[in-house]
Amino acid sequence: MSGLFNLRRYGASIARHHLLTGGPTRRRPPPHANVFGRALHTTSVLDRVVSFHLSDIGEGIREVTVKEWYVKVGDVVEQFDNLCEVQSDKASVTITSRYDGKIIKLYHDVDGIALVGKPLLDFDVDEEGDDSGSSSSSSSDSSSDEEETKKAPMPQVEAAGGQMPAGKVLATPAVRRIAMENKVDLSKVPATGRNGRVLKGDVLEFLEVIPKGTVKPHPSLVAKEQRKPETSSPGDPKQSETVVPLKGVAKAMIRSMTEALKIPHFAYCDEVDVTRLVEVRSQLKEEAARQGVKLTYMPFFLKAASNALLQHPILNSTFDEPAETVIYKHYHNISVAMQTPQGLVVPNVKNVEQKSILQIAQDLNALQERGAKGALTPNDFANGTFALSNIGIIGGTYTHPVVMTPQVAIGGLGKTRVLPRFDDAGQVVPAHIMVVSWTADHRVIDGVTMASFSNLWKQYLENPNLLMLGAK
Repeated sequence: MSGLFNLRRYGASIARHHLLTGGPTRRRPPPHANVFGRALHTTSVLDRVVSFHLSDIGEGIREVTVKEWYVKVGDVVEQFDNLCEVQSDKASVTITSRYDGKIIKLYHDVDGIALVGKPLLDFDVDEEGDDSGSSSSSSSDSSSDEEETKKAPMPQVEAAGGQMPAGKVLATPAVRRIAMENKVDLSKVPATGRNGRVLKGDVLEFLEVIPKGTVKPHPSLVAKEQRKPETSSPGDPKQSETVVPLKGVAKAMIRSMTEALKIPHFAYCDEVDVTRLVEVRSQLKEEAARQGVKLTYMPFFLKAASNALLQHPILNSTFDEPAETVIYKHYHNISVAMQTPQGLVVPNVKNVEQKSILQIAQDLNALQERGAKGALTPNDFANGTFALSNIGIIGGTYTHPVVMTPQVAIGGLGKTRVLPRFDDAGQVVPAHIMVVSWTADHRVIDGVTMASFSNLWKQYLENPNLLMLGAK
C-alpha cells in the first residue's frame, strides 16, 4: 500500500516533467533501495535528476559561448532565476531556470562552447515545489521555519511554478495566494530571494507568524575572479606581454570575417554633395527634438537606400551558395554598424520601406540605447538585407567595408567635409562633400548595377525633397 501511495504522490510530478522537457526523467533511488527487487518500494523520498538543455535561440545559431555563470554546483535555485549568460555571434542572452532545485553539475566552463539542444547543467529537482518551505532560495535556513509554517493558519497550495506578471513583484502562485488571503501588498514585503523574489517565509515574517530573521537571505552571487597576468623572471620578454583570449563579439568577428574572405569583393566610390541635406536636417532637427527624437543624417541615408533598392532589388537579396540561388527580399531590414561597450555590432532597422524618416530615427535611437546598455536581442540582428556603416563619425573619408554574408552589398559613409566646388554659374562656392564607398559580392552584383544604384541614392540625398515624394 505504501508503494501505491508513493506512486500516486510522485506520478503526476514525473509525468509533468516528462511533458515539459520532452524527454525521460532520470530517477536516482536512495542507497537503501533494492534496485534488483520490485519496482514499487516504500521509501518516502524520490529524488529526480533533470538535465537542463540549451534551447534554440533563433537565427540558425547552433553554438554559443558561455560568457558567465551566475550559479555554481550546490546552489539552490528557483524558477526564473538567472543561470548564465551566453554569447552568440549576434547578441548576449541570459538563460533562466525552468525548475526549482539544486545544481548538481555544470557541463561547461566560462568561455566554453555550448551546443543548442545539449545539456547546460543538471538539477536535483525539488519534488515539493513551493511548499517545501520558505528556504527554497537558501540551504542554510533552519528547520524551525518549516515547523512554524505548518502552524500558520494559512492554506498550503501546491505551486506549479513561479511567474512574474508585468508590473508585479516576483513571487510564486502559492505566495501570492497567501498574500491575497491575508490582504498583504507584496510590494511592501522585504524580499530575501534571488533577484528580489518574495518567498513564503518573507510573507510569514511580515505577518509576524514567525520570528523576524528566520528566513536567511539568498547568498550573493560570487564575484567574477580577476585574471592575473602570468609572472615571469626579470628580463623575460613575456613581462611586457599580456595574453587576452578573444570572446564574445570579438570571437564572433573571427568567424564572420573568415566567411567574408570567401567573397570576391567589388568596390565602387563616389562623392555626394549633401549641402541641401545639411540645410533640411537643420530645419527639421528642432521639431524632431520636440517630439523626443534625435534626428541625425543616418535616417536620410537609410530612406534614400530603401528608395533606391526598390529600383535595384537584387542588392536587397541574399546569396545561397550551396544552391547557387539568389533570394530576393521584399522587406528592407537595413543593418547599421554601431560601436557599443561590447564591441562593434550590426543590428538592423526593420521594414525601412514602410516608415517615414522620423519613424526610422526613432528606431535608430532605440537600437543605440539598447546597444549602449548591452541589451540588444537576437531579433535586433535577424533577417538583415542590406548594410550601411558610417565610418565618418570617427573621422575617416575613404573605406572598404566588408560584405556581411549572406548579404550581397554594403556602403561605407565617410566624413562630411566643407570643400570648394563650382556652382552652375561657374563660381567657386563652399559645399558639404561626403564620400561613399560601396562594396558588393561580385559573384552576384556587377559594376553597372552598383553604379546605377549609387547614382540614384546620390540623387535622393542631393535633392532631399525627393525623399518626401511618396514618403510613408
